[in-house]
Amino acid sequence: MVNISGVIADVRLMQKYSNDGTRPISARYIFPASTRAAVHGMTMTVGEQVIQARIKERKAAQNEFDQAKEQGKSASLLKQQRPNVFIMDVANIMHGDSVDIELHYTELLVPTDGTYEFVYPTVVGPRYSNQLEAEAPETEQWIKSPYLREGSKAPAKFNIGATISTGIALQDIRCTSHDTEIFWESESVAIVALRDAERFSGDRDFVLKFRLAGKEIQSGLMLYEGQDENFFLLMIQPPQRVLPAAIPPREYIFVVDVSGSMHGFPLNTAKKLLNDLIGNLRQTDTFNVILFAGGSRLMADSSVPATAQNIQWAMRLIDKQQGGGGTRLLNALKTGFSLARDKAFSRTMIIVTDGYIDAEREVFEEIQANLNDTNVFAFGIGSSVNRYLIEGMAKAGLGEPFVVTKPQEAPAAALEFRDYIQSPVLTNIRVTFNGFETYDIEPNSIPDLFAKRPVIVFGKWRGTAGGTIELHGTGGNGDYGQTFHAAEIEPLEIHRVLRYLWARTRIGRLSEFNFRGVNPQHQAEVTSLGLTYNLLTDYTSFIAVNDVIVNPAGESENIDQPLPLPLHVSNLAVGGSVSTVPEPEMSILLVMFALVLTMIVAYKKYNRISNVERSNA
Repeated sequence: MVNISGVIADVRLMQKYSNDGTRPISARYIFPASTRAAVHGMTMTVGEQVIQARIKERKAAQNEFDQAKEQGKSASLLKQQRPNVFIMDVANIMHGDSVDIELHYTELLVPTDGTYEFVYPTVVGPRYSNQLEAEAPETEQWIKSPYLREGSKAPAKFNIGATISTGIALQDIRCTSHDTEIFWESESVAIVALRDAERFSGDRDFVLKFRLAGKEIQSGLMLYEGQDENFFLLMIQPPQRVLPAAIPPREYIFVVDVSGSMHGFPLNTAKKLLNDLIGNLRQTDTFNVILFAGGSRLMADSSVPATAQNIQWAMRLIDKQQGGGGTRLLNALKTGFSLARDKAFSRTMIIVTDGYIDAEREVFEEIQANLNDTNVFAFGIGSSVNRYLIEGMAKAGLGEPFVVTKPQEAPAAALEFRDYIQSPVLTNIRVTFNGFETYDIEPNSIPDLFAKRPVIVFGKWRGTAGGTIELHGTGGNGDYGQTFHAAEIEPLEIHRVLRYLWARTRIGRLSEFNFRGVNPQHQAEVTSLGLTYNLLTDYTSFIAVNDVIVNPAGESENIDQPLPLPLHVSNLAVGGSVSTVPEPEMSILLVMFALVLTMIVAYKKYNRISNVERSNA
């Protein structure tokens, strides 16, 4: 159930695990989520029993699950392996039975250039790792998960739909990934459903974009007043960009993934993108190209001028690539950062990859260590990219992530990038609070703003909502400022989700993009945040146990649900072969529903949509 209200997406994800075999089984399923998702609820239904999952420290939850499994009880355990990769373990599914799991998460939708985007990832792409399996920690074991052979029929079903309610007239709604139908209830409320839910489409990200009429942006102040804590969210739209008359010369280093997982569609799309990026460099710019797979290949020992001859040289080199081998991004980055540079040129590194590696933190650390010399922008190419890596690289390099899911999107993405880097929209940003007592502000500092997206500030407040919040900065036309009066904003119960969004933002700063490794103090704080706000984190998990013993023998066969390869990704992504799927695995039916959430009136009005199951709000 995807319910988008204003700038907040509320999602309920339903999974059904069914055993059509003859023996008790315990299932494991690896699935993705948005990197911004704040997972704050889980329930398990076994027959007529509905069990509310509890949040516990990761090790304690694992121990409780293992004990329940051994005792023959139905149990489920949700763990986070990456901010966008989860593992669901379900114990003791008996012959002919099924177990239903429902997850509840919330995320903030931040518009870029007036366009809001909701992304629901459906499949975790394969990861390249040179780490020995016996030496890999528990958090890395998921990488060996089995995949179906390219073109194989997935033993699962997938359905998704959404209700969009903005309060302001909608100008445009588009689903760029799936064939959908749109049903309008009013000018500001619309329902989106898959046109053919029977055809499996859970092998690529579901991408839904919408704009508001008149290019309005729902910027402003939201307040929530709780029993123990009060929360606010400030979203401030930046001023219009003013392009400078003269742009300083730039050096561009293109780091291009040509590994096995890029074979075919991803690499062909990358070629189109690079043709637009490199082909439109100015003659005053310099550039270089690094191709990487299991090793790295440098186009030139030092960056060369962006002449027509050198651009053709680069494109011939890139066009020859077919895709093959592993994905050693870290070595390629080190090569790029070590290149001699001319201080008169502003250096920008552009990384083009699907992100199917496991060494994300090492990559973040390398980028962060070179931040004073190089800004980093990341282009994710593919139908189901590793968004954690793509977004993390951009965040570490104070750049911006771009994701291209189709070849026809490449020219627009290249144009957006060129427009993006022309000049910052706002610099020297300061947010001040006058007569409005605030604390625990996130983020703790605001970098220069390049993108056409709002400034986002979370925090807590005490006492009475009053006074002002002011934003000041320097724009293309000089000083810039906006003022918000807190007394004019009514705290609303529907903004309760701000407590989850605030906690999720702080957790992200403390752990997910912690470029220097695990900090024990941060680990303790993240654990405390997860337990306090009922959130899934690296160190907290959801555990649900039904006390009824359904499998007295306590023995079951462990089954890893095989994953489909992402759309347009070939068998070369997993070394040209895939794990053999034993028969018991095929007996697991996994059904992922993000069903249309509607009001009662909409439910009655659109009951003719037979391929979408609706649940009453």
